Amino acid sequence: MLRVSGLVKSFGDRRAVDGVSFEIGRGEVYGLLGPNGAGKTTSISMIAGVLPRDAGSIVVDGVDLDEGPVARARLGLVTQGITLYQDLTGRENLRFWGRLYDLSGAELEKAVDAGLAEVGLTDRGDDSVSAYSGGMQRRLNLAAGLLHRPSVLVLDEPTVGVDPQSRAAIFELIERIRDDGMGVLYTTHYMEEAERLCARIGVIDSGRIVAEGTKSDLVARLGPEVRVELSFETPAMAERAAVLLEQVEGVARTVRSDGHLVAFVDDGRRRLPALMSKLLAGDLEPSSLELRSPDLEDVFLELTGKALRD
Repeated sequence: MLRVSGLVKSFGDRRAVDGVSFEIGRGEVYGLLGPNGAGKTTSISMIAGVLPRDAGSIVVDGVDLDEGPVARARLGLVTQGITLYQDLTGRENLRFWGRLYDLSGAELEKAVDAGLAEVGLTDRGDDSVSAYSGGMQRRLNLAAGLLHRPSVLVLDEPTVGVDPQSRAAIFELIERIRDDGMGVLYTTHYMEEAERLCARIGVIDSGRIVAEGTKSDLVARLGPEVRVELSFETPAMAERAAVLLEQVEGVARTVRSDGHLVAFVDDGRRRLPALMSKLLAGDLEPSSLELRSPDLEDVFLELTGKALRD
C-alpha cells in the first residue's frame, strides 16, 4: 500500500533523512520509532507531500506521489497537532475537511455521519469543538483523516495527551481499519502502543532505518540475556556504575539514560550477587533494581542509545 525508497532530505549541511526505505502491506500497521530528531517527522512530511524531497520515491497504492492529487487522495494524514477549528461544531469540521477531498452532497453527509459514529461522537456532532475534551478532539481529528477512506493512513503520535477511554477508542478504530485492509504508518513515543498495534517496526536514528522487523525479530537480536535495570540518584552515579558493571563477568553491555542504567547480563539471576558486590565496593547503592527479560524497549536502547521518549 505504501512503498518508500531512498528518501533523502537535507537542511543546509545537516542531512535529516538519509536513504530511508520501507514498505507497508495491505491491512498492516507499520511502526516508525525513533528518538526526537531522528528524522521521523521529516520523513512523514515528505510522504504526505507537504515537504519536497531531495531524492527517493514514494508510491501510494500503486500511484507515484509525483502524480499529484490522484496519489494524495489515497493518503490520509493525522498530525501531532489538532487540525480543527475550535469555533465550528464537530460536524462542521468534518464537512470542511471532506470538501477538501472533493466530497459533496449526500456522499459528504454520509461520510460525516460515518466518521462521527466511528469515533463515538455522534451525540456530540453538533457541539462546538471548543467544548470537547482533548481526547474527543483527538478522536475527531482521526475521523477527519479517514473521511475519504484512504488506502494508507499516516498517524503521527495520535494519542498524545488523551485520556485512557479515548486512547482505547483510538486503538479499536485503528484495529478495525487495519482489518478492513487499510495500511497504517504509525509513530508513537509509547512503546506499549507499538507492541500492541504494529505488525512490523522500523527503528530510525540519525536519519536512517537501523533495524526493521517484527517485535520477535527485533528482540531476538539481543539473545538470551537478562536485563538488569538500576536507578541512581544522579546521572554521574549511573555513569560510574556502568564502568564498574562492565568489568563483571557476564555483563555484555550497558546502556545509560540520565540516572537510569540497564545492564544486559548472561544468566543474570546467578550473577546478581557479583553485580551488587561490585557496586557496593564502589560506594554505589542503586535506589531501585529490577530483573526483566529483554523487550522492545531494550532493542531501542541498544540501537539508539536512548529511551524512546528522549
